[in-house]
Amino acid sequence: MSRWPDLSALEVLIAVVDHGSLSAAARSLQMAQPNASRSVTRLEHSLGLPLLRRSTTGSAPTPEGLLVVEWARPLLASAHDLLSNARTLSHQGSGHLAVSASQTISEHLLPGWLAALRAVSPAVRVNVRVTNTAAVLDDLQGGQCDLGFIEGPIPRRSAHLATVGQDELVLVVAPGHPWARRDRPIRPEDLHDGSLITRESGSGTRRVLDDALGRPVTPRLELGSNAAVRVAVLSGAGPAVLSRLAVADAITAGSLIALQIQGVGLRRRLCAAWTGPRPLGGPAGELVRIATGAATRHADPSAGTG
Repeated sequence: MSRWPDLSALEVLIAVVDHGSLSAAARSLQMAQPNASRSVTRLEHSLGLPLLRRSTTGSAPTPEGLLVVEWARPLLASAHDLLSNARTLSHQGSGHLAVSASQTISEHLLPGWLAALRAVSPAVRVNVRVTNTAAVLDDLQGGQCDLGFIEGPIPRRSAHLATVGQDELVLVVAPGHPWARRDRPIRPEDLHDGSLITRESGSGTRRVLDDALGRPVTPRLELGSNAAVRVAVLSGAGPAVLSRLAVADAITAGSLIALQIQGVGLRRRLCAAWTGPRPLGGPAGELVRIATGAATRHADPSAGTG
């Protein structure tokens, strides 16, 4: 029987060409650099070809290595197709999908996506865990879910990602709060003095806020859900920064007042995230297609109309 080349080593070699160095390739594949180097060395011995030129300044592909990369790309694409199709068959047999999702997405977007999934795949059973972005990524890495939905900022190299929407955070206060009568934007430094009600550390909302302000805020009150923060603001406990999805109806009704923060942008991506092969099949792939399609229609209301 033929001795087939190690597909993982070929993936490392391709990543060296795509990312410019062995260290960058290892980071993109979430591997330790020594392990990546050893896998290429074994591949060189297996093929009888020098694939990387190693020096004190780093590693670069040889001419032979570049040729092997071009031959390997369709091979790996076929291997990914095999895994994706096998996963699809597996999911069709089990009819089960485990999803972990951040709170903003779970409360305002995921229910509609799941209803659309049920319309096309009524036999699929979906379990949803509602948590924050950091915990969703932990669930993915620990194999506790098939698919995650997270809010920016998105950690690099944590998973495969597909953008399913855009969101904006907004500073809100109750009408009786002193800031509601200000005729000028709130200064960023006014948010650092323990005045804010915030979500917990690890939430996408909190991380966007901390990044936008340049350093972590010291909250007056830290709560574990968007609903709890909103109720606290409505009761007059203080200002908060929340997703516009979570407060749009209250702003329209006048029970919350939206304020500008001077010189600070608070937009973020909403993403589907998964690990394993990049092509995503089965119910998970269908749910991501539904979510991205919904995001496209939201961005262009005329899409899909005749």
